[in-house]
Amino acid sequence: MPTLNKIGTALSRSSRPSRPPRTPTTDPALRRLRIALTVFFAVDGFLFAGWVVRIPAIKAQTGASASQLGLALLGVSAGAVATMVLTGRLCRRFGSDRVTVGTAIMLSLSIALPPQTHSALTLGLVLLVFGIAYGGLNVAMNSLAVDLVTALRRPVMSSFHAAYSCGGLVGAGLGGLLAPHLSPAVHLALLTPLGLVTALLTGRILLGTRLQPPPERIPPQAARASTAAAPTAPTTAAEQIPAQAAQAPRPTSPETMPGGGTPASVTARHPGLLVALFGLIAACSSYGEGALAEWGPLHVQQDLHRGPGVAAAGYAAVTLAMTLGRLSGTTLLLRFGQTRVLVLGGLLAAGGMLLAALAPLLPLVVLGFALTGLGLSNTFPTTIARAGALTGPGGVAAASTFGYGGLLLGPPTIGFLTDAVGLPVALTTVSALGAVAAVLAYSVRNLGRTEA
Repeated sequence: MPTLNKIGTALSRSSRPSRPPRTPTTDPALRRLRIALTVFFAVDGFLFAGWVVRIPAIKAQTGASASQLGLALLGVSAGAVATMVLTGRLCRRFGSDRVTVGTAIMLSLSIALPPQTHSALTLGLVLLVFGIAYGGLNVAMNSLAVDLVTALRRPVMSSFHAAYSCGGLVGAGLGGLLAPHLSPAVHLALLTPLGLVTALLTGRILLGTRLQPPPERIPPQAARASTAAAPTAPTTAAEQIPAQAAQAPRPTSPETMPGGGTPASVTARHPGLLVALFGLIAACSSYGEGALAEWGPLHVQQDLHRGPGVAAAGYAAVTLAMTLGRLSGTTLLLRFGQTRVLVLGGLLAAGGMLLAALAPLLPLVVLGFALTGLGLSNTFPTTIARAGALTGPGGVAAASTFGYGGLLLGPPTIGFLTDAVGLPVALTTVSALGAVAAVLAYSVRNLGRTEA
């Protein structure tokens, strides 16, 4: 899930001759912190995928209809959205690192609860707790990632979300192997100690390396569209020189040239509007990601009449595509720019989901899932990153709340539509919102740009 790529950090290379000083990218402490944070993203994806691939079995266990399941799944999104603004405040007060470790422990414990339920109502209540932990962890991780990307001065946020997808790939693959042999209760109970041990061991590194958090508000000059540095000031005087040097010679592109769009001064006076627009793009993306995760396995199992192992493999194709997309996200953003990546990603997701929803053959459905995952792979992290770049952790929490609104609306919408017109048609709403995301991304191409 949910994402925060500080795309505009330090794009240009220093032209100074021989023996440059140590850069943030080579700082051992920052490298350790980056590895530790990457592990937390991977654990988040691993645990969530473990739950996702057992949804069909838990649906059968509770005897829920599609609409009842949709309302129960609403608990995950409602819990996540409800806790996001609070988590932003907790991060400012106690530090994103502490909140990350605490919510990871909570998520590891709550993953074992869904298979203990036997009705849609109790499932929804349990998923509310799961959603609180999941949403809190995502905001805390991404807020810490914003600070780390600022310190590294490289747009590496997509690599963190690639770790989430990679963890999801492993979780889905393991779930597919275990589904024919273990009950959901045993399977998910085994994930709890794995998550706890990883969170506690890796958390020591997170808590032992402190970063200066970004200021709550940024100066107007840092919000100008031509800026290539992160909107937070460097944490030390020694960092100011390379940060300023990185702003000097920059290539121009249609996305960064003046003229068109809202002037940067207007954006600086109304950052909340831009945060909301990026949040809407994230909402379209999260709607699609939630549909792939929560309804994709059901589509394979019920509409194509395949077993739970094959259904898990379908979700694994999604996570593999998203992993590849996010691993290449930094390169794509640097080469093609933010707007092209977002617009083409939305269009690819729209076409891929049409194929996945309406194709009668399993290979075409899996291909459609993969294309959709590839198209969505960089949308959420890029848009949430822009919100964080504009207003700091508050922007992360606000845009994440918008973004997870897509997850909030997705489960009941698809559930009720499934009862009315069938799951394949219900899944085409993902295609529609993918197209909407592409239009929105193109419309905000010149608003408050930080060069990608």
